[in-house]
Amino acid sequence: MKACKITPVSKDRLWGGNKLFAYGKKSDTDRIAESWELSFTDGGVASFDGKLLTEAFPKETWGTLGAKFDRFPVLTKFIDAKENLSVQVHPSDDYALKNENSFGKTEMWLIVEAEPGAGLYMGCNRVVSPDEFRRKIADGTVEEVLNFVPVKAGDVYFIPSGTLHAIGAGVLLYEIQQNSDLTYRVYDYNRRDKDGNLRELHVEKAMKVVDLCPYSYENNDVKDSAVIGTCEYFTTRFYKHNFTKMTFSVDKSSFLMLTVVSGECVIDGQKAVLGDTFFVPAGAGDVEVCGTANVVAVSLS
Repeated sequence: MKACKITPVSKDRLWGGNKLFAYGKKSDTDRIAESWELSFTDGGVASFDGKLLTEAFPKETWGTLGAKFDRFPVLTKFIDAKENLSVQVHPSDDYALKNENSFGKTEMWLIVEAEPGAGLYMGCNRVVSPDEFRRKIADGTVEEVLNFVPVKAGDVYFIPSGTLHAIGAGVLLYEIQQNSDLTYRVYDYNRRDKDGNLRELHVEKAMKVVDLCPYSYENNDVKDSAVIGTCEYFTTRFYKHNFTKMTFSVDKSSFLMLTVVSGECVIDGQKAVLGDTFFVPAGAGDVEVCGTANVVAVSLS
């Protein structure tokens, strides 16, 4: 088989829900906050056929576009927010490499499910000074200056580094991001973990990279076979259901990742249901997909 079905890694977070069990995800706990799908990331490496992805798919399987990266450049996740995620910001590569010995993070979100009234925080609703923002953090009123965006299934948002953001309660989404886990958390609603501890904040670090102006976002409501996000690390396409057969030509330039976010289909002769993710190594040739499903496709740019 050219398409390799990935076994993801489930993550438990205090804000997580239980919707991802319906997506075939497994956990020893009664909630799954995140399912790391295409993950070569330390602390959450997914697997194929009993081998970690880092072993199963060495650099030559990434494609010629992957030659410039010293680590696999992409991480994809399902995220189920039963409660609001923390308000946070990610630094740029330039800042992170200089100050953290790490890459920064640019990411994008495809909304898969959204409860009535659910939404995202993205940027500020007006220009906010650094001093005022610090005061809002200290007195617990940060949400007053955040830009809240109601969402629905099928919405797409691109989150550049430096953008203040948070996923709101009642949202289940698919995230495609630069392979980095570097996050500066600025506000967490004064929540405590199971041991009664507040989570660490990174306010001073965040203040050096955050944009406190209104965020000009565009909801790229998905169209069939459309490119829904691209940057120097990845290109993401979306394929809507009711296709009889599609052929993906996977050449030597890049791998292909396919994830089913609705319905079911057959990928390379293998049944693929809601939540399944497949990795196709670069140079594999033609891969056929048929059935009734919404499919996210990710490759290198």
